[in-house]
Amino acid sequence: MSTTTRGGEGTRGGEESPGGGAPRGGEEPAPSVPVPSVPAASVSAPSAALGLPAATALVIGSIIGTGVFALPSALAPYGPIALVAFGVVTLGALALAMTFGSLSGRVPGSGGPYVYAREAFGEFAGFLNAWSYWITAWAGNAAIAVAWVGYVEVFVNTGHRTGISLLIALTGLWIPAAVNLTGMRNTGAFQVVTTVLKFVPLVFMATVGLLFVKADNFGPFNASHQSAPGAISAAAAIALFSYLGLEAASVVAGRVREPGRNVPRATVYGTLACAVIYILGTLAVLGTVPHGQLGSSTAPFSDAANNIFGGGWAGDAVAVAAIVSGIGALNGWTMLCAEMPYAAARDGLFPGAFARLRGKNDVPAFGILASTVLASLITVFSYTRFQDVFTKIVLLSVLTAVIPYLFSAAAQLYWLLVRGRAGLKPGRLARDTVVAALAMAFSYWSIQGSGYQTVYYGLFVILLGLPVYIWLKRDRGEYGETVPAPATTTEARAPETPPADRAARRPWADRAHRLNPLRHHH
Repeated sequence: MSTTTRGGEGTRGGEESPGGGAPRGGEEPAPSVPVPSVPAASVSAPSAALGLPAATALVIGSIIGTGVFALPSALAPYGPIALVAFGVVTLGALALAMTFGSLSGRVPGSGGPYVYAREAFGEFAGFLNAWSYWITAWAGNAAIAVAWVGYVEVFVNTGHRTGISLLIALTGLWIPAAVNLTGMRNTGAFQVVTTVLKFVPLVFMATVGLLFVKADNFGPFNASHQSAPGAISAAAAIALFSYLGLEAASVVAGRVREPGRNVPRATVYGTLACAVIYILGTLAVLGTVPHGQLGSSTAPFSDAANNIFGGGWAGDAVAVAAIVSGIGALNGWTMLCAEMPYAAARDGLFPGAFARLRGKNDVPAFGILASTVLASLITVFSYTRFQDVFTKIVLLSVLTAVIPYLFSAAAQLYWLLVRGRAGLKPGRLARDTVVAALAMAFSYWSIQGSGYQTVYYGLFVILLGLPVYIWLKRDRGEYGETVPAPATTTEARAPETPPADRAARRPWADRAHRLNPLRHHH
């Protein structure tokens, strides 16, 4: 995440991040170290077009897609004890949000988890994170599109003819792609509008809906016939996937105005808003729809609205909100599909085509088109012959999102242990360490909740990136070492992504360099 923008903005409370000017918390500024980048002719700095409202809307829109409208049904078999699991998961998500906020104030540059992993653990870790997150983004878009079709077909194609369903899904994928291709300003405005529209019915259920709650509708507190810890763990395995997307503002930090201030705020504010809506909205649905009916409901928020007002018009209104929510989520994730590989390609860790910006609006067109084409292909397969495979890919997309979370929490914890004692006050150091440790534990819990088979195939998919990495290293003429870039190339790098200062973060680097100068030459 970036703390510096074009024109030198990005101070946070009078401080600047390492590599961006004055030291934070007493740190000594370290010299810049060149890192490889793509040729200057193909890279330009993106325009910072997103303010705090648009960045917050991006976070909320990326977290809340179509899944929230079906979440109460998935949690119904566990009973109200699922709300306890939701609370635990929310604490983990907030720990991650605070971790991303701290990282954004220290590590500059678009790319989010990719930048954090590269800065702490080197370029190979950065590449794996970029690769993993990129898979999450475009495969997840296919999943959102398929779920989105279900709500659209409340009004059209009620007979669920496969060809028309496929056409609707592809339309849902390419409308956000077209919006993104027009530029970041239009994308941000579209995100704000869809976020407001989706929030209206959700806020209604989380507030007014609570007035219609009846205790008899809840059923047994623990309806799962498991022990309380077992029920909480099982329900959490469903609920913990609801917060994917909380890192959205960090991924596009280079597009945010005053990112040192706005990115942390957008991340925490957006996650908090989603947490309140999730918990109160789920509570309202559990209390307005009878427990026996809720488990089989395909549109629990619609059923809750119909029970409150009577008739079917309220349910239709919620279906419209779900349609808007889905298209807004696709808009945000389409942006992330392009921004993460853009940041990696700018450093020579993704194919160079992803780093080229097109038009006066600085659009990473290749990343948008490539990711949407891949999502379209998976969607076509899911509607024709590979439905089971598609389901597995959806689960894999969740796992591939959590791995960058884990690396980000580890990067924060690593920095606190190595540099935090010298740069932070004891109280701040203790707080940030606890938060980073909680975020790391939450990430491990998320991986465990994915199931053994998903983890098995997830490792395979992630390691498929190795041939790509070999190809990139070959083109750069490297074997292990990092070749310094020419001075002209370094100057042409996007200004919101200063070179990583790895040597200053590794006290043992000088001694290792003397022992093996080739391997440690940056």
